[in-house]
Amino acid sequence: MMTTNSEFKAWRVEEQNGEYVGAEKSLSTADLPDGDVLIRVSHSSLNYKDALSASGNKGVTRSFPHTPGIDAAGEVVDSATGNPSNGSPVIVTGYDLGMNTDGGFGEYIRVPAAWCVPMPEGWNARTAMIYGTAGLTAGLCVQKLLTMGAKPEQGKVAVSGASGAVGTVAVELLAKLGFDVVAISGKADHADDLKALGAKKVVGRETLAEEKKPLVKPAFANAVDTVGGSPLAELLKQIKPGGSVSCCGLVAGPGLQTTVLPFILRGVNLLGVDSVEIPLPEKEAVWKKFAGEWACPKTEASARDIGRSELDGALKAFLKGESAGKIVLDHSK
Repeated sequence: MMTTNSEFKAWRVEEQNGEYVGAEKSLSTADLPDGDVLIRVSHSSLNYKDALSASGNKGVTRSFPHTPGIDAAGEVVDSATGNPSNGSPVIVTGYDLGMNTDGGFGEYIRVPAAWCVPMPEGWNARTAMIYGTAGLTAGLCVQKLLTMGAKPEQGKVAVSGASGAVGTVAVELLAKLGFDVVAISGKADHADDLKALGAKKVVGRETLAEEKKPLVKPAFANAVDTVGGSPLAELLKQIKPGGSVSCCGLVAGPGLQTTVLPFILRGVNLLGVDSVEIPLPEKEAVWKKFAGEWACPKTEASARDIGRSELDGALKAFLKGESAGKIVLDHSK
């Protein structure tokens, strides 16, 4: 059992003269919140929500100083419940981690046992964090489409925000499952990367430029939308009768101005995807698939590792829309 005053390093965000500044700090495990399980975190993953937390967004994090990081993977060092047991490798994503509970940008976290998923066989912490919440979300989006009966023979499937952390995994996974993937991205310089992941075609975000007509010619059988806002409204107009759109993001805005016509004239389904509060067995099922038949080797090979000193720049790139692919925080760097 670990002593309560053990020191560790964390990337901590503090408010200074109205600005939110992140830097490496020394903390004690005694500073961590109450919880059943103390975990030594070896890796975390960067997400848009982490960037919002680091910028002082009170809709994500209410009080500061705070340690962001909505993803964490590592080893249990002290378990009050015995499940998970001491020494076992675990993944923690979602719930309140990194929002108002100190998160994976610190070398230790303390959380409820009910937040911990056992590490799938054959995986290590780094592999788990290559996927992280973004991969989990992509998997849940694809799973919802499959549940609604999506099949490759129905036609093209679109992925909006395809260059982002969720989009890249969705592109590779859908291509792996045999779908004809059209990647929609505002980053023209990432077209070759998206084709390497399996996209048959890469188009610019002008494909989803605002159109006054309530319906346009159907172009896609199904879609994964990671951006929300106006692009989602336009995507709904382009879905074939009976098709579905999995929706999981809001980088283009939380508003959705649309009509009921795609739903009542074409029977289009809008499927909401939550990766935060879903039951643990649903998370575990997706992790096991990614560790097995859903493995995305190209995503795994292209992931970029950074240390805590590089977090500030990487998170600011998220907010500017300049981030692409998967970024893993390695606490040993």
